[in-house]
Amino acid sequence: MGSVITRSEEFIQKNQKTILICVVAIVVIVLAVFGLRKWYFQPREVRAAEEMFAAEQWFAQGDYEKALNGDDTYRGFMSIIDSYGCTKAGNLAKYYAGMANLRLGNYDEASKWLGKYSGKDTFTKPLAIMGQGDAEMELGNTDKAISLYVKAAQTDDNYITAPTAWFKAGLANLAAGNKAEALKCFQTVKRSYPESSEWQEIDKYIGLAEAAE
Repeated sequence: MGSVITRSEEFIQKNQKTILICVVAIVVIVLAVFGLRKWYFQPREVRAAEEMFAAEQWFAQGDYEKALNGDDTYRGFMSIIDSYGCTKAGNLAKYYAGMANLRLGNYDEASKWLGKYSGKDTFTKPLAIMGQGDAEMELGNTDKAISLYVKAAQTDDNYITAPTAWFKAGLANLAAGNKAEALKCFQTVKRSYPESSEWQEIDKYIGLAEAAE
């Protein structure tokens, strides 16, 4: 035991300068990260959220062009993405930009921005994936749309987004001639989501898929 302690002390003595440099470097890095977060990133988060307020209001009012591009006084989502893309608000702006483009029929742009959105909350994450599926469906990429709808349905199993995603996956599979897969999607809605609006008419679509087999 004593020899181990002696060797440890000897190592420290021989490498004292190197150890001190490493400790100082770690302290500097920790302080730098703390400073960046407090004095750079946090203020940018606040500014981005404040500047996005007008664009969110335009979006809610259905003025999607202005929501995307802003006016002479307030920024639109595209400008916010350019300036604050790495912030939480900038990330959310990608979601709004995708949805606004979807409403305007700009399907390539819609798919692009919804694909870039990396939110993790219960509703916007599956809605973004589903919206990207809608864009791909409009672009004629049915197989990709189906994959996105299924992904949206499985992303967060809630009674608002999941039944809609399964229903859309069923419709897309019907359009692609995948009758068996369409039937599975519709049956999932029938079995698991009796409180959803899609459930009210699901028997009709189950019948369509069964008749087509």
